[in-house]
Amino acid sequence: MADSSFDIVSKVERQEVDNALNQAAKEISQRYDFKGTGASISWSGEKILMEASGEERVKAILDIFQSKLIKRGISLKSLDAGEPQLSGKEYKLFATIEEGISQENAKKVAKIIRDEGPKGVKALVQGDELRVSSKSRDDLQAVQALLKGQDFDFAVQFANYR
Repeated sequence: MADSSFDIVSKVERQEVDNALNQAAKEISQRYDFKGTGASISWSGEKILMEASGEERVKAILDIFQSKLIKRGISLKSLDAGEPQLSGKEYKLFATIEEGISQENAKKVAKIIRDEGPKGVKALVQGDELRVSSKSRDDLQAVQALLKGQDFDFAVQFANYR
């Protein structure tokens, strides 16, 4: 019998991020405490740009955006927000959406699977994802349960379960 397998990935649906950004922009345009402050949130290439007249307001925009991401089921671990910076009279804050598992993080996950997972489970690093395979589907489900219990500093999803 062939081995069963699944992939461990760290991907974010771009459309869901776009929807969260549009919802945040709409809320910012309608909220009374942001009237006349030049507060905005928008895409700037691959980054998300938040602008406002004060540092606290920029952080409030980030908070609104984070709440919209959570409602859309996107992990905040995939959002990498910088610090507010003064640019002329306005404060700007750039945030990026992290995707893919780095080589060092993939090695950490593979080591956890080797050390704490069931015997006979193999983890193979393939680019920015990790392929986990075993003869037993029960072992694969045990690995998924083990990884869900871990607290990684990046978002983890399971895909291609065969």
